[in-house]
Amino acid sequence: MFILAYVFILIMCMVGNILVCFIVLKNKQMRTVTNMFILNLAVSDLLVGIFCMPTTLVDNLITGWPFDIVMCKMSGLVQGMSVSASVFTLVAIAVERFRCIVYPFRQKLTLRKAIITIAVIWVLALIIMCPSAVTLTVSRDNYHFMVDDYNNSFPLYTCWEAWPDQEMRKIYTTVLFSHIYLAPLTLIVIMYARIAFKLFKSSAPVRDSQAEENDYRRVSKKKIKVINMLIIVALFFTLSWLPLWTLMLLTDYGNLTEAQLNLITIYIFPFAHWLAFFNSSINPIVYGYFNENFRRGFQEAFKVQLCSMEMEHRETYSEQRNSRLMFGNRNRIFVEVDGSESGQSCEKQSGLFTLRSGRVAHHGLTVEDLDKTSSHDGITMPAWNIE
Repeated sequence: MFILAYVFILIMCMVGNILVCFIVLKNKQMRTVTNMFILNLAVSDLLVGIFCMPTTLVDNLITGWPFDIVMCKMSGLVQGMSVSASVFTLVAIAVERFRCIVYPFRQKLTLRKAIITIAVIWVLALIIMCPSAVTLTVSRDNYHFMVDDYNNSFPLYTCWEAWPDQEMRKIYTTVLFSHIYLAPLTLIVIMYARIAFKLFKSSAPVRDSQAEENDYRRVSKKKIKVINMLIIVALFFTLSWLPLWTLMLLTDYGNLTEAQLNLITIYIFPFAHWLAFFNSSINPIVYGYFNENFRRGFQEAFKVQLCSMEMEHRETYSEQRNSRLMFGNRNRIFVEVDGSESGQSCEKQSGLFTLRSGRVAHHGLTVEDLDKTSSHDGITMPAWNIE
């Protein structure tokens, strides 16, 4: 069950965040400021899925550290940076939405400034995790060893933070807790609360007709949807990371016995890590599904793919038509299909064909029907009746 739980969130994290990256990078109209932050969030969550989830799973399943000191330092650094960047990006998204909704007339953040902000996020993530990377080391445990099925003993190596003083470790844990959890959570809650207050405070327009009443109801539903999304974001962030940070603080400040520490390490820490990683897996759903503009862009991306497939099908069909006419297939005369005009939906192009037949336009034909139809003197008639 432990392995299946980690595999489940790993698949969710990889598939969801890869789709988010694909949508934003594939469509130029999706490259807005907010979506660039969502793209960075997806990248950082992908790093969490690639480096954090498998390493944490293996670390909880086997005994000892099987790699060298370089892998120990790099693994810890990348894990810490990806988690920090993910949290800082959540704050950046909250700030951007706060600026757009609470102060709509102020100067908007440009795409260039958003990219600079993303670079600053990764620099801050690197700086805050440097002490951990410096102190991480691989050492042999002189008091424990590993035994295989044939009673052969092997030395036990561990990857851990070798701080010169235990008090320094406590201080660093406190700094991480305040900068990666407490402060970001406080900012997110405050800004989303201000956004919700702003949406509720906005006065209703004077409604003199039924149409205005319906418009106001639609606006109210949108407000409620936005507020629900903000509450979900804050709750997921709070609940996902709270158990892990509680255990980390308890380990450093709780003065636990060795038995209590082993109990927490073996049984509780794996679940706390899983819950924290679950936040990275659920972010694509929260920021993709509940965001109407992003969801519309997701649908447009698939429409583009369908339209491309339709154009390839038409080109293949055109080649087949020319080939048949060249070989003198006189009992089959094929119609031409109108090209799609700007603004037409892909559904109309793929499902309903318009024939160039003068005044007559017949819809609902399949590709097989086109094989039996011809345009002749402005009238559509079966091809087998034409000599």
